[in-house]
Amino acid sequence: MGFVKTLVKGAVVAKLVQVAQRELSKPENQAKIKQAFQKVQQRRAS
Repeated sequence: MGFVKTLVKGAVVAKLVQVAQRELSKPENQAKIKQAFQKVQQRRAS
C-alpha cells in the first residue's frame, strides 16, 4: 500500500512541475515575474 502512495505522490509532483514549466514559459507570466522581482529589489534598496 505504501508503494502505491509513493507512486501517486510522485505522479502528482511530476504533473505540478509540468504545469509550472508550461505556465513559466508564457511571456505574460514571465513579465509578471520580472515585475515582482524588480519590486522586491526596489524595497531592498530603499
